[in-house]
Amino acid sequence: MTLNRRQTLGSLALMPAALHAAPEADVKPEKKVFRMALVAAETGFDPVRISDTYSRLVTSHVFEALYGYDPVARPVKIVPNTAVALPEVNADFTQFTIRLKPGIHFQDDPAFKGQRRELVAQDYVYSFKRSADPKNVSPMWPELEEQGILGLTELRAAATPGKPFDYDREIEGLRALNRYTLQIRVKAPRPRLVEILAQNDLRGAVAREVVERYGDDLMAHPVGTGPFRLVQWRRSSFIALERNPTYREVLYDGEARDDVGRELLARFKGRRLPMIDRVEITPIEEEQPRWLSFLGGEHDFIERVPGEYAPIAFPGNKLAPNLARQGIQHYRHQAADCAFTFFNMEDPQLGGFEPHRVALRRAISLALDLDTEVQQVRKGQAVRAQSLLLPHTTGYDPAFRSENGEFSPAKANALLDLYGYQDRDGDGWREHPDGQPLTLEYASQPDNYSRRFQEMWLKNLKAVGLRMKVLYGQWPEQLKQARAGKLQLWFLGSTANYPDPIGMLARLYGPQSGNQNYSRFKLPAYDRLYEKVQTLPDGPERQALLREIQRLQVAYMPMKVHVHRIVNDLAHPWVLGYRRPLFRNEFWHLIDIDPARKPKA
Repeated sequence: MTLNRRQTLGSLALMPAALHAAPEADVKPEKKVFRMALVAAETGFDPVRISDTYSRLVTSHVFEALYGYDPVARPVKIVPNTAVALPEVNADFTQFTIRLKPGIHFQDDPAFKGQRRELVAQDYVYSFKRSADPKNVSPMWPELEEQGILGLTELRAAATPGKPFDYDREIEGLRALNRYTLQIRVKAPRPRLVEILAQNDLRGAVAREVVERYGDDLMAHPVGTGPFRLVQWRRSSFIALERNPTYREVLYDGEARDDVGRELLARFKGRRLPMIDRVEITPIEEEQPRWLSFLGGEHDFIERVPGEYAPIAFPGNKLAPNLARQGIQHYRHQAADCAFTFFNMEDPQLGGFEPHRVALRRAISLALDLDTEVQQVRKGQAVRAQSLLLPHTTGYDPAFRSENGEFSPAKANALLDLYGYQDRDGDGWREHPDGQPLTLEYASQPDNYSRRFQEMWLKNLKAVGLRMKVLYGQWPEQLKQARAGKLQLWFLGSTANYPDPIGMLARLYGPQSGNQNYSRFKLPAYDRLYEKVQTLPDGPERQALLREIQRLQVAYMPMKVHVHRIVNDLAHPWVLGYRRPLFRNEFWHLIDIDPARKPKA
């Protein structure tokens, strides 16, 4: 039978849709996109010029350090990253020889003029020297300087203002012995140097060609060897990264030491990393919008569920039934971190070592109700801190107790009375011992979460007759002010970068003033202990020195350590494989997205 044109077209319209579909080989799988919010805005993505957690979350996925952490091992285990193996170390921990894996390449970038650029040992020599270049004003330079790399401090000191830094000058302690071999030599024993070298976010390799091409705009042009590359950035508004197409073959593997690790390894072992295609990040500082964006599915994951929503999301620390029915996953974790207040030791109101100034800081510490902070402000998601040592780090003892963790308005009032802080004019507020007005200036942000801390401070200090006013500002700007010594006191958080507690101890080390030592605390006795702790292997002698450091912090109170936070993360059911890292930021390359579990639009 012959069909006319109308019959033919009609018959084709009735054909099954499958007959019109493209061949199966041409159907592209749905892109796996991971979306999350940051609790504060980033500052940029040049590893030597950043220190904030939010920027480092990005750089940890773009750049690669020599070493990293086993993705499943708990307790943690340091493993080679771009290196072939752990360093070859001499007997006194002063020489480290590291061999790189050949065949690792930087992501493609115009700086390389169309050529594939292999990672070599000289890239790490150059990257470490960038931290020493005064022009970069690296906040993490003191950490590297303290390692005592032979010739590096002298190279920095020889820099002439207004002239290019001499990156080509050879130094004894930092050498590329050949294309793939790096040697580091230090002045004094550094038994834990490998922990410094296991930070993708800060110690990842940067190519010289990239720095020379982008110059001062490098913060917006991170180019590394890691699993992701930056593809979009609207400052303080939106960040997007995509899978690095030139990333080498890296397979999911590890040493499982607990049930969670064994489950992850059984599920993902042998999978090529990264498992997702794209990451999108939006800074949302206010708690309610951040929480609602997660509940509404705009974000796949919420890190550090705001304390206000803890009783709703996980009453009694158990996931709420309505969230469990949606398949939402709850991850509760005692973080290796703390929230602390630093007191500016150079401030004329409350700084200095005179007995009455020490008494004022200790009285402020005793006046702060940490139980209220834990239970009411943080909704039970923290534990009181007793010192500056952090959970999961060497030397931390949960049974240790000190005045740092004590709440006693009676003792605070007695100290203030004893050292002459009296209310002489009857207005309800104490004055300095010389009769001058006393007003404490508390730096904070204008969001709702910060206001709850402000209210606690105002109430607690009023109870002991101390007047306080709040100075509002944005977090990145206040960080700059803190480093410049322009804030009297500021309340913020800190997270351990590695198992050694030295990162937190550095916050009171004199030479770190203006960097990690926001309080500008300069006490020779403390500095000597700090320097000795650097040289000793872990053991009873080092532990005794850590105890003495704890006592000095409590005695002089240059910082009040409030709490160690308990972190609660939530993920929608389509996010697979998440486990909060202990001492690193990176996890995007270790998770997967199951599009089949996502609700259809």
